[in-house]
Amino acid sequence: MKKRIVTLALIVALIAVAAVGSSAYFTAQSKETNVITAGNVKIDLIEMQLPADGGEPVPFENVDGVMPGASVSKIVTVKNTGDNAAWVRVSVAKAIELREGVAGEADLSLVSFDVNREYWTEQDGYYYYNARLEPGAETEPLFTAVSFAAEMGNMYQESTATVSVSAQATQVVHNGGSALEAAGWPAETEA
Repeated sequence: MKKRIVTLALIVALIAVAAVGSSAYFTAQSKETNVITAGNVKIDLIEMQLPADGGEPVPFENVDGVMPGASVSKIVTVKNTGDNAAWVRVSVAKAIELREGVAGEADLSLVSFDVNREYWTEQDGYYYYNARLEPGAETEPLFTAVSFAAEMGNMYQESTATVSVSAQATQVVHNGGSALEAAGWPAETEA
């Protein structure tokens, strides 16, 4: 009987050691922390103008006293201020507010731009930049001047023409081979 008790005690001790060992095996832990930060796409819309007396471009300011047949310097570019390459598109909206008391509807076709079609492609109401825009890079100008047709008659005296420009960007990585193929554009332009 003593032998049985000793054997039984030995089996219980072995089971206890195995249970503690198994418990230690199943509760052993190793912990690593990995931080993954998403990239960014950021752009700045830049509007410059050449001073009337020449020199280097300066930030665009409102222009008064424009006559029919005249052109106003307005150089529109986009700069990539983010950390990743971007596809860029720009929308341009024109409006003419006739002076108070003038009847009729303004003809927006009398205001035009010298769009750079070598670097920009027009589609669906937007101008898409034909190349990826690398971080720190700036696009070629979309246009450099706003022109007012010589046919603008007396009804346009003291009117106000507004050219609103809005730029958007989306990532290049895994997003098509050109701006025209890219996805992720905002649904509407915020002008």
